[in-house]
Amino acid sequence: MPSVVVYGGLGALGSAAVRMFKSQSWRVISVDLAASTDADTSVTISPTQSLAEQGEHALRHIASALDGSKADAVLCVAGGWQGGNAASKSFLSSVSVSISQLIETSAVAASIAAKCLKPDGLLVLTGARAVADAQGTPGMIGYGLAKAAVHQMVASLSMDRSGVEAKVIGILPITIDTPANRAGMPNADFSSWTPTNDIADQLYAWAASSAPCENGRFYTFVTEAGKTRVE
Repeated sequence: MPSVVVYGGLGALGSAAVRMFKSQSWRVISVDLAASTDADTSVTISPTQSLAEQGEHALRHIASALDGSKADAVLCVAGGWQGGNAASKSFLSSVSVSISQLIETSAVAASIAAKCLKPDGLLVLTGARAVADAQGTPGMIGYGLAKAAVHQMVASLSMDRSGVEAKVIGILPITIDTPANRAGMPNADFSSWTPTNDIADQLYAWAASSAPCENGRFYTFVTEAGKTRVE
């Protein structure tokens, strides 16, 4: 049975990915702050743990769940948006939260991939199209710097001697159609937002090798008039 580790398995996108892979009879291991009732195995980590402790805890439980085998895919879809410039009262807090939600989760996922992923497997990290396209993100500095670090991580991990032998790619969503985004932007054009199921379907296609992907490449999900394409 093929296996996938979904880091952020309780989020909107993570939950969609868990359900998608389960529907295809994959063994699904979720890593998040609380347990997923849809996954076969849930690894819960605590924000009070250090990054090293989170990594060690996740690796120990994932290795136990895999029972001597290796995962076919590791998907890091954890995250969250933080706004604010350097003059914002919450600026330093937004930087700290973005580092925790985006950089640290990607780093733990990379560690998991280095130790638990098949050589012909797939590691996916989640970047952001808005950050990739811009030379700066003055209205969301913490978020921008964290996503830029994730983009650099994808580039580094896809190279020789990175410690990850599998294929590594990044996804660059524009706006994902989630309940949180709808609540925050109720007057937006939802037909241009990418449904979580569309991304989950594509992640499955890449992981199952039914659709090709190129090592080190970033893929953007573009949704227009309710239809999604991958560029």
